[in-house]
Amino acid sequence: MARPQITLLGIKVDDITLDQAADRVVDWVRQRREAADAPARLIVTLNPEYVIATRRDPAFRQVVNSAAMVTPDGAGLIAAGKILGQHFRSRVTGVALCEKLFQSSAQADGPRLFLLGAREGVAEEAAGKLRQEYPGIQIAGTWAGQAGPEGDEEAVERIRQAGAEVILVAYGMLKQDWWSVRNLTISGAAVALGVGGVLDYKAGRVPLAPLRLRQWGLEWAYRLYKEPWRWRRQLALPQFALLILIERLRRVLRK
Repeated sequence: MARPQITLLGIKVDDITLDQAADRVVDWVRQRREAADAPARLIVTLNPEYVIATRRDPAFRQVVNSAAMVTPDGAGLIAAGKILGQHFRSRVTGVALCEKLFQSSAQADGPRLFLLGAREGVAEEAAGKLRQEYPGIQIAGTWAGQAGPEGDEEAVERIRQAGAEVILVAYGMLKQDWWSVRNLTISGAAVALGVGGVLDYKAGRVPLAPLRLRQWGLEWAYRLYKEPWRWRRQLALPQFALLILIERLRRVLRK
């Protein structure tokens, strides 16, 4: 079945709802259980920073455009779609998708999760909190490891030994995606998803933005307030906005 997609600045983004995205992951896990040679799938939760990164690095652009699912995470993408006359059905954030997967994992025959990355001890703390919040959740293992190739072998061995089916990779923007590119196929897992700061949130190390700010798409502002050292990353936002406005002008002039 064809994937409904919207192209923004050369990046193909799935036009999908949160429930559809979560169901797709569960279905991929079932496919792997039924056929060991079923493909392993990479998920990218896209925001404007990622889009700008793809323009600087053609190899990374290929990674994103070849991913099995690319969700419209950032509020900027939803706004960009409207400006260009391509309306997304829903915003699908990494945080919300993870919560859906936690719920699915707590059900009978739910996917077995592996929490990888973040600072030392964070994944274990997150696992403990998740077991309290979602009784029965199947967390196959946790490991901080290292984002670079030097840590790949040990991480993959732990994931394979645990029999994990979905890897939640918390090494931060780009590093987590390159980790998956290098290791997903040989890890034995069906799915890998870069989750950024989700493990920090679940462990209670970093507060999640208030609901109202999340509804308005202002999580980035709250996190910048809490972690001002991240200001350089936010420079991608005006770059993205300018590129979208230029694209809008081009389309108007073509008519």
